Amino acid sequence: MANLPEINIKALIFGAAIAAGFIIFGFMYWDWFYPFSAIGLLYAGYGQKNLPLGTILGALASTPIIILYLEGYFGQPSGFFLTETGILAVTLLILIVGAFVGFVGALAKRNRAKALEEYEKKQNIGKTKKKNKQANIQKTEEKTGFLNKIFKK
Repeated sequence: MANLPEINIKALIFGAAIAAGFIIFGFMYWDWFYPFSAIGLLYAGYGQKNLPLGTILGALASTPIIILYLEGYFGQPSGFFLTETGILAVTLLILIVGAFVGFVGALAKRNRAKALEEYEKKQNIGKTKKKNKQANIQKTEEKTGFLNKIFKK
């Protein structure tokens, strides 16, 4: 329960909805929409604060995909996939893939945060040099101004 406040519920719900939406559109219109359901799982993982939480919630966001599989939105299963073992295998496979894609989303967020920090450091390097240079110029002007007042003719 300690990690519950850290969960980004909005990312989880929207990610699951995006994943389910692409599968439904793929079933109704074009089959090539199916792979784009991973966008929702990426978003569910990207919205979380750390890698383990992104992995767990990526698997949780893939549960609508399991429901759509059981409803037949991927086509009618046959052979091995009609047995209990086959259904369980596909369910576990969908959960594992969802966890992996959620992990990749959380990893992308962590890498982006590191890249932004490095970019900010590079931006601040030039600014400190310029500020130090301007401070040195002002100090020399103050010294020469003071000397000019003292030795004024």
